Amino acid sequence: MYILGINAAFHDSAAALVQDGRLIAAAEEERFTHIKHGKRPIPFTTWEMPFHAIDFCLKTAGITLKDVDRIAYSFDPEGVSDASVYEEEAYDDLLAPSKVYNGWDTIFLNYIRKAPEQLRDGYPHHLQKRLAGAGDLAQKWAFVNHHVSHAASAFFPSPFTEAAVLTIDGRGEKATTGYFMGKGNTLRQLATVDMPHSLGILYEKITTYLGFLHSSDEYKVMALASYGRPVYLEDFRSVIHIGEDGQYTIDDFDPEQWWGPGRKKDDRFEQLHHDIAHSLQKALEETVLKLVQWLYDQTGAENLCMAGGVALNCVMNAVIRDQGPFKNVWVQPAAGDAGTALGAAQWLDAKLHADENGPRYTEPMEHVYWGPEYSDEEIEQFMIWAKTPYKRLYNVAKETAAILAQDKIIAWYQGRMEFGPRSLGARSILASPINPAMQARLNDIKDREDFRPVAPVVLEEDAPGWFENARVSPFMLFVYPVQNDKADRIPAVRHTDGTARVQTVNAQQHPLYHELISEFKALTGVPVLVNTSFNTRGEPIVCSPRDAIECFWTSPFDALIINSFILEK
Repeated sequence: MYILGINAAFHDSAAALVQDGRLIAAAEEERFTHIKHGKRPIPFTTWEMPFHAIDFCLKTAGITLKDVDRIAYSFDPEGVSDASVYEEEAYDDLLAPSKVYNGWDTIFLNYIRKAPEQLRDGYPHHLQKRLAGAGDLAQKWAFVNHHVSHAASAFFPSPFTEAAVLTIDGRGEKATTGYFMGKGNTLRQLATVDMPHSLGILYEKITTYLGFLHSSDEYKVMALASYGRPVYLEDFRSVIHIGEDGQYTIDDFDPEQWWGPGRKKDDRFEQLHHDIAHSLQKALEETVLKLVQWLYDQTGAENLCMAGGVALNCVMNAVIRDQGPFKNVWVQPAAGDAGTALGAAQWLDAKLHADENGPRYTEPMEHVYWGPEYSDEEIEQFMIWAKTPYKRLYNVAKETAAILAQDKIIAWYQGRMEFGPRSLGARSILASPINPAMQARLNDIKDREDFRPVAPVVLEEDAPGWFENARVSPFMLFVYPVQNDKADRIPAVRHTDGTARVQTVNAQQHPLYHELISEFKALTGVPVLVNTSFNTRGEPIVCSPRDAIECFWTSPFDALIINSFILEK
């Protein structure tokens, strides 16, 4: 049985297709439309469906929309009931001038209720081959609670058969934080924290105050925090209150009354901004540690699974790993709303078909390569048509490693695209970490803020020798301190606080990627490369060969390695 999962209510629109417990394909809409996050999380865009991502999933399975047995949508409009979505005061300074969205809940919820009809009739003309003639989709439709979808995406693809589950984001229907217990093929909700109390919205609020785009740039605040001090930690502590039963409340406050006018985009960063970011980050970490302790006390589980946009905060994740009570922590690599497409599909699949007390139904998610791929023949045909000069490589890993050892920067395009926000060796920009100037060079190429770090990928077998207490970390969701005796050898990936957001890779996850790093190690003695996303500022990660080649020729890369071919400047 095919089950299609869809996320479309807020942002990070995505689709995932599962069949009898197996993931077939998953992708975000932004990769096809070139609109970052697919759309903005405002009520006027709720109707927009991830048509291109859905079409890709169907194409991968060789089916049409009519062949899909069930559809799981990761938001339940009936779960909103008396809780407003766009009239909450917490949104006033985030989305628009106060009260501008009052009255829009009705259209927001109606858009969601009419999603089956929109999918059936609203598809773009060029996608009709697989989307036309789908029939009455409402009969196949299931609305799945948003935080249940997050929790399912965390537990069912995890390596565990029993685990506590924590979900934290801006908000779902009402919940902003969810506590669950997963066992076998079941997922049981223990408690929720509801609006208007939201750690995710608190982080968004400060993201906006610091001059960034909320629901998009929170990761920049996390990076900025490393340059600050906890000067304003007591301010945050004064408004965050931990209660009983895993509950917390957050008092409303105006940052401008505390610290003066907010920073505007492109204003210079002052120490004030660094210190606010640092204080916010510390407040988040200490609050979530208390929530995690409550969840552990309730479950006694050894393992913790996490999802929700806040779970993409890799610094917080490392604090939970190192200071929390759980022995093992696993975070869904597509922890943001995109991952709810997978979670909704897997939750419905397990509910319909899994034996509660039987063997594990879903497969562990050991990699993220669930997106589109293109053959050598397809890529070569496009390059010939586009009159693009190219050469064929006969030992991709060895020849590419030699280029990297010359301190050149390459774009790397290999195999199926990643699902989730991280580039993990399929659509990456790669460079040597040996030259300390490399971080600045890459930030210049990508037109990024100077304070932004770049991340390392390291051979899994060598990780502990280069990063303190490094564990298997294939999804770049935890930071580790760089070993003191290695700091001078890989300065480009060592952030100002001495840590790095590490990706480990083994030969099973991505054989060619592993081989490339091994060849670089043979040449330099360093089993580490810089890995950052293959895109430029404001653009999603590249998807198609056309995307890759356009990005290459409009950016100062030295080479593009695309499947078996190389383009050089």
